Amino acid sequence: MEQFIAWLLGDEAGLWTLFLSSFLGATVLPGGSEAVLYTLLKLHPQLLWLALIIATTGNTLGAMTSYLLGRLFPRDHHHRSIAWLRRHGSPVLLLAWAPLIGDALCVAAGWLRINPWHAALFMLLGKGARYGAVTLAAT
Repeated sequence: MEQFIAWLLGDEAGLWTLFLSSFLGATVLPGGSEAVLYTLLKLHPQLLWLALIIATTGNTLGAMTSYLLGRLFPRDHHHRSIAWLRRHGSPVLLLAWAPLIGDALCVAAGWLRINPWHAALFMLLGKGARYGAVTLAAT
């Protein structure tokens, strides 16, 4: 088992594991990409910037997947996240990283047809800040 974990978090395989866990963690599936990033950086501190970029990119792409799913929902649903986005606009997506509400915000942004470029930018900034904090904690 230790050999499998060592392989899973090796240099190249670890970056793929990080991308996959970051991507899946931003969809409606549960995930712990922060723990993967933290452990990867403890094992391979030389990968700091690359790991930060990969985690942020994977998580943002996963969130945009939720955004696209939101565009498929019928337009007659009402939810607190939709009201919040209507009131404050795409900057609310800075909170797309937050547990429980983050996924709902991404889906709601798609449902409201928020500009996808604005949505992606604010998701990227919020998720990058979160992974930056994890990176600082690991170093």
